[in-house]
Amino acid sequence: MDLQDRIRDAIVAELQRQAEAGEPAPTVDTTERGYAVIDGRIDLDALIMVIEGSLAGGP
Repeated sequence: MDLQDRIRDAIVAELQRQAEAGEPAPTVDTTERGYAVIDGRIDLDALIMVIEGSLAGGP
């Protein structure tokens, strides 16, 4: 798995986590590879944190 795949997987996982977290939750559709359709608010700080973690080799 290359770096882009790790970052992509981390972003998708975080967006899905936020979508399941409760109200107000965004709706996230990632059925088309390489694209995400998002409707709602995204916690950018949480998203940045998972991207940093994936770059650092974290889970």
